[in-house]
Amino acid sequence: MSLHFDDQKQNDRVSQLYEKEEEDLAMILAQKYGIPFVDLKTEQIKTNALRLISEVTARAAKIAPFDVVGKKLKVAILSPRREEIQNEITSLENRGYIVEAYIASTHGLEYAWERYEDITNATKSDSGSLDVSEGGISAIMKSIHNINNVREHVDEVINQKQAFKVSNIVEIILAGGIAVGASDVHFEPEEEFVRVRYRLDGVLSIITNLDHPTYKLLLSRIKLLSGLKLNIRQEAQDGRFSVELGDKTIEMRISVIPGGNGESIVMRILNPDNIKVRIEDMGIPQRLFDVIERETNRPNGLILNTGPTGSGKTTTLYALLSRKKGPNIKVITIEDPVEYHLEGIVQTQVDHKKNYTFASGLRAAMRQDPDVIMVGEIRDVETAEIAIHSALTGHLVFSTLHTNSAAGAFPRLMDLGIDSKIMASSVNLVLAQRLVRKLCTFCKKEVPIPESRRKTIERIFHQTPQNDLSEIPATIFEPAGCLKCNESGYKGRAGLFEGIKTTGAVADILEDHPSGRLIKKAAKDQGLMTLREDGINKLLKGLTSISELDRVIDIEEED
Repeated sequence: MSLHFDDQKQNDRVSQLYEKEEEDLAMILAQKYGIPFVDLKTEQIKTNALRLISEVTARAAKIAPFDVVGKKLKVAILSPRREEIQNEITSLENRGYIVEAYIASTHGLEYAWERYEDITNATKSDSGSLDVSEGGISAIMKSIHNINNVREHVDEVINQKQAFKVSNIVEIILAGGIAVGASDVHFEPEEEFVRVRYRLDGVLSIITNLDHPTYKLLLSRIKLLSGLKLNIRQEAQDGRFSVELGDKTIEMRISVIPGGNGESIVMRILNPDNIKVRIEDMGIPQRLFDVIERETNRPNGLILNTGPTGSGKTTTLYALLSRKKGPNIKVITIEDPVEYHLEGIVQTQVDHKKNYTFASGLRAAMRQDPDVIMVGEIRDVETAEIAIHSALTGHLVFSTLHTNSAAGAFPRLMDLGIDSKIMASSVNLVLAQRLVRKLCTFCKKEVPIPESRRKTIERIFHQTPQNDLSEIPATIFEPAGCLKCNESGYKGRAGLFEGIKTTGAVADILEDHPSGRLIKKAAKDQGLMTLREDGINKLLKGLTSISELDRVIDIEEED
């Protein structure tokens, strides 16, 4: 039996003991001189305070300004007996600052000095968060074409011994996410490492693994950028910062939650390019598109879009609002939160602390004389009732609802307490949608239709109204994988859509409080495709694959 000693763990333990000894000595020194002690690792180091002394001077004198309010300045010092420190304090006082000194350890001062990198890489924004400079991000983006490039850049920086490598890693991960079109960046601490993943086209892909010491510094850097508290580690926090790229601002929404192996981060990348999709380019079947055109041109009524989280409902509503807005139209939105900003539209955000909810916001919006109102989501009976009332009193209202199908929206509204007769006269159109990944046009491969799926495909194809194809082709396509699509076989996403109008047949059946299945049958004569029928059409046209349809919808489900 042989014994194995983990030198790395032993070294880490020795380092932790040394740091604690340093902190203890600094506290003893603070008590001796009657000066308060500060643990700089738990403080938010303000860059506008650091700017008052150059990095070279601060390191040489063993001093670090860390907080400033007006002319009241807090500085951390190693010892009050150092002549260089007294000279710097005198210089600051001569500039009109009221200086309050604190004793800190060398390790704490080092932590503060590392924040000088934030001065060169970031500028203060109006909201109090920090904006990442566009120079570093833009330069990195030019060399990133796929996630392999991101891995190479991160690994290269990790292996370097240079200072401020953590700031470089943050920039690389952000630049990579923007360059490859990721919607989110996930940092997930495990016992031995921290996993970094991008969500690409709705699916998570592993980018790299970070060691815990590097991640600890990276976490502090992201918290600082986002205006979050560094010393809070056992509570969830939300923040944001922005990246300026030319005339485009990309908002970063940050969520930090505690976990068993450390705090987990999710960074949502809100790229304004993502909502510039025209409704004509979303892949909506032509017959349904014509219906949407007619219903959105009506002066009043409720248009609902349904589907699970992440199915693209909000993007579709933004596309519809973009078509409606104009110099003669007043559009107001109530969102939670406002993720993308649209010109020519009044956008408001839910704020529960100020009691501004969907319901209260909708009630207030009615007093603003709008023509069109968009409510981010109908979650409760009060919001539903006000939305219905708005639709009945001359307003065109857009909103979303969490149901699995267009037909399921009607029973859901009834469950919320909406009268079926009022619903029939106020709801113009209910949509449902999903997002499927599109096959990469560079590497998709043609294969025969599997015999095990042929009967299902034929059944759905032959019952589909207004089919885009005259006959079923002999082959379909499957993903392969190449550098263009990050070896996934897919590039970009397309929508699957269905819709139900509140026609006479549907309105009549609503009085009996029917199930979604019965409503679907009553709407069959409208000649609009279901999600499955639209999915099979896109499969047979080579846009997506069977495995992708199986991931998003149940094509084997019987009517």
